[in-house]
Amino acid sequence: MPAVHRPATPDEEILGAERPAVVTEHTEEERLERIRNELVAAYGALAGVGCAASIFGSARTPRDHPDYRLALATARRLAEAGFAVITGGGPGSMEAANKGAHEAGGLSIGCNIELPHEQHLNPYVDLSVEFHYFFARKTMFVKYADAFVIMPGGFGTLDELFEALTLIQTGKVRNFPVVLIGHAYWDGLLAWMREVQLPAGAIAQADLDLLTVTDDPDEACSIIAAYAKANGIEA
Repeated sequence: MPAVHRPATPDEEILGAERPAVVTEHTEEERLERIRNELVAAYGALAGVGCAASIFGSARTPRDHPDYRLALATARRLAEAGFAVITGGGPGSMEAANKGAHEAGGLSIGCNIELPHEQHLNPYVDLSVEFHYFFARKTMFVKYADAFVIMPGGFGTLDELFEALTLIQTGKVRNFPVVLIGHAYWDGLLAWMREVQLPAGAIAQADLDLLTVTDDPDEACSIIAAYAKANGIEA
């Protein structure tokens, strides 16, 4: 008989609810109600945010790393331009972005996630929203943001990057700016997309054109501000 274990997270219980190896702790109705309540609470908390940019990056970025300083400077520029800054609320580049927005007098938002190894909310968040479910949290990043800024990061950062590109590519959301910060980190990925995916017909040139790469926080802010102005979004 396979070993039976309790789900480590609410997501695991949903995904493994029909598997005998995962203990089912709630009925389908209870799960759906919990999801609904989580979304309703987040909508209520973020309803008045206005124009905003979601900034993603590694939770492992040390405070003395150049990427930390880049995230801080980029968020500061955005806050000074009138944008709220939304992050995952954790440490590393997320903390740097919240700190930059907070110190510039902008609205610093953290969408924190409950994890098996607890992620602590960083101290620079002005408005926090707690999530059990990754998919509910990811909805908020897109729903309330007018741009994505992608700092160097790992699987979670790549997940947010490619989800945004997929939503734009398929017309599920408007074509908002997706700005990658750091040529040294991102150029290799873009070269692979250009040299492997494009010739294979897996993507089109228009898909590559959805991305902008820069090392300059001022340029990132200018791109986002220009988009907001062109689309009548007040910042």
